[in-house]
Amino acid sequence: MDLEQRVAELERRLDALENSEPAPGAGDGDFWALEGLKAQLADVEGGGVLFTGSVRLPTEERYEWQYGMTTDQLLDADWSEAADVFAALGHPMRLRLLREIVSGRRTATELAGLDDVGTSGQIYHHLRQLTAAGWLRQAGRGRYEIPGSRVVPLLVALTTAQPV
Repeated sequence: MDLEQRVAELERRLDALENSEPAPGAGDGDFWALEGLKAQLADVEGGGVLFTGSVRLPTEERYEWQYGMTTDQLLDADWSEAADVFAALGHPMRLRLLREIVSGRRTATELAGLDDVGTSGQIYHHLRQLTAAGWLRQAGRGRYEIPGSRVVPLLVALTTAQPV
């Protein structure tokens, strides 16, 4: 069974779990997602990683997403290809712009009206960096949005930066 088939089966199982009973609360010690992943990857020697999320933004947009890879796939990949994607998140102003865009401020004019964001040239510089790395896309002249396939990964990246 290839990875796509495994992920599809995991999605099916997760959907069945979500529709049969409420999902356990975060932090209650119940590793229901981990146990499902382990069962799905029982025949994969090195195991794997899965991230998933179901979110509603302040703008009322809803996103559900999951993605997984086997440990072997991750260890065999060229990690240097991820450098630009991570580097784009490595500036406080870019993170602020992403937070503002997630919250509903989508135009360069709205972003420029915020306190302490710099000049319009600086804002556009950061927006270009985020767009080049795939964290943003232009949704019209001077209007930006986070692609749906990047909302949950962005929130996962921010979650990994929290102290444990």
